[in-house]
Amino acid sequence: MPKRQVIIIGGGPAGLMAAGQSAGTGAETLLLEKMDRAGVKLRITGHGRCNLTNADSVREAIKYFPSGGHFVRPALYSLSNEALRTFFAERGVPTEVQRGGRVFPVSEDARDVVAALTRWVDEQGVTLRVQSAVTGLVLEAGRVTGVRVADGRVYGADAVVVATGGASYPATGSSGDGYRLAKSVGHTIVPVRPALVPLETAGDAARRLEGLSLRNVNVSVWIARAGERSGSGSKEADAFGEMLFTGFGVSGPIILTLSRQVVDALRMGSRVTLSIDLKPALDHPTLDARILRDIDASPKRHARNMLAELLPSSLIPVCLEQTRLAPHQPAHRITAEERQRLRIWLKDFRLRVTDHRPLQDAIVTAGGVDTAEVDPHTMASRVVEGLHFAGEVLDVDAETGGYNLQAAFSTGWVAGRSAARG
Repeated sequence: MPKRQVIIIGGGPAGLMAAGQSAGTGAETLLLEKMDRAGVKLRITGHGRCNLTNADSVREAIKYFPSGGHFVRPALYSLSNEALRTFFAERGVPTEVQRGGRVFPVSEDARDVVAALTRWVDEQGVTLRVQSAVTGLVLEAGRVTGVRVADGRVYGADAVVVATGGASYPATGSSGDGYRLAKSVGHTIVPVRPALVPLETAGDAARRLEGLSLRNVNVSVWIARAGERSGSGSKEADAFGEMLFTGFGVSGPIILTLSRQVVDALRMGSRVTLSIDLKPALDHPTLDARILRDIDASPKRHARNMLAELLPSSLIPVCLEQTRLAPHQPAHRITAEERQRLRIWLKDFRLRVTDHRPLQDAIVTAGGVDTAEVDPHTMASRVVEGLHFAGEVLDVDAETGGYNLQAAFSTGWVAGRSAARG
């Protein structure tokens, strides 16, 4: 009996995992990659360190998926974070848990991950063809029977797995090809937009603070919906941790975490403001007492020098300007009203968000193939027989911390096995 023919489109984390699983399950497997090698985007994830997964349980991990968490649950149980760590350890890539439960290779080198995966798919008997961009799916009577590549060749198949990634970092090959393929055969595409993306802010404060990293701050998102009366609106989300000022606005882990909600609000025409609590460990009375102690300790010290006890040096001019404190004013002459303005600013330094960076700058893409049209237990299309999906091409995205890569590996694992079994 001839072997089942399976084609995997895309050589990223989901595609490589799907290809290895397909071949290991017994199918003759062809992996088509548009770039000149597999794993191009995977090589740069986590700034080249490759945050593979997170140590959270599946139940906890699901909470970090703004979209698709319920859908991806069966896949996360099929290939759990512990199983993924074992998989790489058995192939010479031991891992370790770092801050926030993030799991990295001990070597902290994404190239080791890519090498292990490509070596594994080769050992499984996968045929890898690079520089083979798929331009279309071949259908017969509502069933996928093959794919067409850019040079006009057609490859036949009993099943096809689309694992082309999203639309961020297009230079790595993730340029939205999978959305076009899925739409061409009748799938619904949830509007694609950036997730985990830096934000642009109004005014020159961010530009003046470019390069400044703040740790242990709390940032909250305030959204005023279109048509609401003037004001800040309502607090919609917040995150504690590290952020970074850039020439155009803000970035860093907590900004990326909050960005998905900001992007969606901006798309709806809402007004978005970020509130930065620079002293989250101190409530207002405690912070006021702290400022009074600093004043009493050196009453003749200039206000600018007193603030050095509270703020990074580059933030002091912005603080003085926005609180209207005279830089050379002796500390003991700071009035109760000025002290109140300072205290409020330290707990509520505001930046208005004007836009987000473009999709190609996003770490992850939100939106994609509607998961209502995909079986979560097999990753099989409910629209076209023999078609499967895996990875970021699906409308599944998570916060930072390794959850997105785990989802890619897990859905690839399920899709490959399912495609091979038919």
